[in-house]
Amino acid sequence: MTERRLTGHALVPGAAFIVIAALFATTDLDQAIAKAWAYDSALGTFPARDAWWASELLHTGGKYIVGALALPAVCAWLASFFSVAWREYRRPALFTFASIVIAILTVDVLRVLTNVDCPWDLAGFGGTRPYVALFADRPDNLPHAACFPGAHSCSGFALMAYYFALRERHGAAAIAALLLAVGIGAVFGFGQEARGAHFISHDLWSAFIVWFVELALYASAFHGRLWPPAAR
Repeated sequence: MTERRLTGHALVPGAAFIVIAALFATTDLDQAIAKAWAYDSALGTFPARDAWWASELLHTGGKYIVGALALPAVCAWLASFFSVAWREYRRPALFTFASIVIAILTVDVLRVLTNVDCPWDLAGFGGTRPYVALFADRPDNLPHAACFPGAHSCSGFALMAYYFALRERHGAAAIAALLLAVGIGAVFGFGQEARGAHFISHDLWSAFIVWFVELALYASAFHGRLWPPAAR
């Protein structure tokens, strides 16, 4: 049953990812959405680029929020070495923290490798660089860019690790944790899209990348089992 459920965790999001990625790769939907709500053509800029709520609250403050939400996993893991009562939390706590870190690092590495511009650097959005599609050949004379996938939304989506950590014991809490993580990532993405730092596809890719990285870690390195059999 567990293997079938984990297969569903891969197949359904995988199918959704293929459809969404293909849609944005073959259309100008990214630019159309950004121009429809975030970019002001009359001003020639993204009005929220330096807005307090987007720059300070969601972007800078969001980093502290993610750190605070990841801290319980670190504390539980450390406590498991000093208290027998906490020992059963060692694997789920280790998985949670490792998943968050690995997911964020994966997106950071991809940002460097993909070499994709931020919207605010593009001609048509107040910048000077031409738009280059994700899989298109980027002209050699363009400066290196690092705006894809969305890193800030990734940090929120990375909290989906709590879903996997809770699913074996507390199904309802696991779903709540999943919804909370998706919500935080979406809000972070909204703020960055409003500033012109990312297109919506950048953040959608981040969500899927985080999901598959954490699912792979849960299914392979931890074999889909984080809790002692007797406690399940």
